[in-house]
Amino acid sequence: VRRLAAYATFFSTHRSVESGEPRLLGEAELTGADKVRRDGLLAELLQLRDAAQNGSASELRVVKDPLTRHGSLRFEGGRGITIVGARHPVEHLGRLPYAEPSDPDHNVLTSFIDIDALVEIHGHIRAVNPDSEVRIRLASDLRPDDYTSHLVLLGGIDGNVATRRFVERLNLPVHQVSGPDRRVDAYYEVRDQRRREEFRPRFQPGDDGELWEDIAQFVRTRNPLNAKRTVIICNGIYARGTLGAVRALTDAKFRDRNEAYLASRFSGVPTASLVMRVQVVGGQTVTPDWSDPLVRLHELPEHPPEIGNQ
Repeated sequence: VRRLAAYATFFSTHRSVESGEPRLLGEAELTGADKVRRDGLLAELLQLRDAAQNGSASELRVVKDPLTRHGSLRFEGGRGITIVGARHPVEHLGRLPYAEPSDPDHNVLTSFIDIDALVEIHGHIRAVNPDSEVRIRLASDLRPDDYTSHLVLLGGIDGNVATRRFVERLNLPVHQVSGPDRRVDAYYEVRDQRRREEFRPRFQPGDDGELWEDIAQFVRTRNPLNAKRTVIICNGIYARGTLGAVRALTDAKFRDRNEAYLASRFSGVPTASLVMRVQVVGGQTVTPDWSDPLVRLHELPEHPPEIGNQ
């Protein structure tokens, strides 16, 4: 095990060969992101060793997939995972094709507001948690057992009552505000004893200008109803923001970079919150790059933990 740990440490960071002379970095020299990569590599090496000793082909197949090593959407233990979305308001359902359950072509997912985000995150969660049952639920259809499982909540307080309930329990200083005119009255607000700050979506000029920048929030925390489970919230003012928050964790081009930022910034933190800009170009949602400080609008905790405490 000691030798495998040394291998994992060596390959967890390019700094092992940065000076031109290969060397094994000490624990104090590793960053939070290095430690996450090291732990993921070590877990993979140990699984490979055990699978080789036991002759288990299925285990060998699973650990070859780099997606299963670590990440915010990787839930340990093979426990059930519930993805929760919001239902379209009744007055909107009538305008959607095949929305009526009595329609022979009815599709259940038609009822979900954030269907793009749902499809994106469901496939990724299934891929990185091959031993877990992954359920999809409307917030209005949640059962008692769902509330105490690993939860992934899509969408905000307007439609997703589950998001509203958990946000109230978390008591974060970041609040989603929504009024009757969603082009004017919908925004994120940071409110505490020291300040009040608003983060608003931006539209092209004109009354009917297209959305070109949404605001979204990512939250990762312990489930307040079951400390052994995790709650993830991906929520935008609009569906574009929700999709952007999801794609930050699933997009092959950005997910490793974003996960490395989360690991270095929020390592050892029980509750992490990140409010971000999500660009919309030509009607398409652009994946946010969390390593870019211009993308990050607010983070909680506001100050990263001391390196010695990571």
